[in-house]
Amino acid sequence: MSATQTSDVPTLLVKIFGKDRPGITAGLFDTLAAFSLDVVDIEQVVTRGRMVLCALVTHPPQGLEGELRATVHSWAESMRMQAEIISGTGDNRPRGLGRSLVTVLGHPLTAEATAQVTARITKAGGNIDRIFRLAKYPVTAVEFAVSGVETEPLRTTLVTEAAALGVDVAVVAAGLHRRAQRLVVMDVDSTVIQDEVIELFAAHAGCEAEVAEVTAAAMRGELDFEQSLHARVALLAGLDASVVDKVRSEVRLTPGARTLIRTLKRLGYQVGVVSGGFTQVTDDLKERLGLDFAQANTLEIVDGKLTGRVTGEIVDRAGKARLLRRFAAEAGVPLSQTVAIGDGANDLDMLNAAGLGVAFNAKPVVRQAAHTAVNVPFLDTVLYLLGITREEVEAADTLDERLLGRAADEEH
Repeated sequence: MSATQTSDVPTLLVKIFGKDRPGITAGLFDTLAAFSLDVVDIEQVVTRGRMVLCALVTHPPQGLEGELRATVHSWAESMRMQAEIISGTGDNRPRGLGRSLVTVLGHPLTAEATAQVTARITKAGGNIDRIFRLAKYPVTAVEFAVSGVETEPLRTTLVTEAAALGVDVAVVAAGLHRRAQRLVVMDVDSTVIQDEVIELFAAHAGCEAEVAEVTAAAMRGELDFEQSLHARVALLAGLDASVVDKVRSEVRLTPGARTLIRTLKRLGYQVGVVSGGFTQVTDDLKERLGLDFAQANTLEIVDGKLTGRVTGEIVDRAGKARLLRRFAAEAGVPLSQTVAIGDGANDLDMLNAAGLGVAFNAKPVVRQAAHTAVNVPFLDTVLYLLGITREEVEAADTLDERLLGRAADEEH
């Protein structure tokens, strides 16, 4: 009888555990092959060099179960492993409706936080089907496959309490869309880079205090973004255009930014940035990082001097969301397959419009409004929210290094 017809027939769960070494899996199934069994399910986990291998197989022909048990235990003993064989009926129980992937990031990930997260999954009506570690550094990232509860209520339950638990939690629906091509759009200031570009320009113009005062007024709600932008840029009037190159050289990428973008591009994702800053910096970032899209405000330069004005379409809070939709249309990616990353209130519309909005080291109001939050200073941790493991990132980097080395050897 085939494994697809085992819902009501006797089956055996064969569990092998002990020190991991090559040949254990092959040896077990070679042992089972003598009994003409069908394989229904297999699962293997290795943690700190200790393995647990589970094989769900159809029941052997009548009268052979005792011999099978003895043979498996004898083989396991010869391999210095332990064996457990459990009789039962059928396959795994069907998973409940509603399937989600819950990614938990901890720096560190404590036992207490893990207990709280898993307890809340259970309380929401979910069942944890599988657990998989995505990364062990610079953060610990673990993914839970959960069934039995719809994604939105599970997200509401977990994400709203994540900060109190001291972890970052992302909840997305499971399914083929997880592997589909995506568009990732990021804010620039305090997201892709560590700096605020207007402040870098202000430092060269000697008006840092005045710019800071206007920024504070905007944060108090006394000015909207466009008003504050014009007021701050006006303070730069007369600055020599050569300062643009100086500011570009002063920009500091956020740790993990290159890794994030490089990995996304390898996967065939399209990546863009939108900024309330200036094209004089974002155009340079686009070229340096190989971005597909970049849009920001443009400082007007006449006769080699900044005029204190901006030209063209203003990129503000609404503008960022509008650009996200424009980039998605140009990329041929549904809005539901977009990821937006930002840190400020100016990013909220974009974060809410995206399929997945990630608040990166953001202010509390942004963290509460976004789909999920990352509160560690490494931008590449966003990869884990997309189901990409640290090992996959490092393997791709190693392969590229080998290919580059081979190409260099061929040139010489």
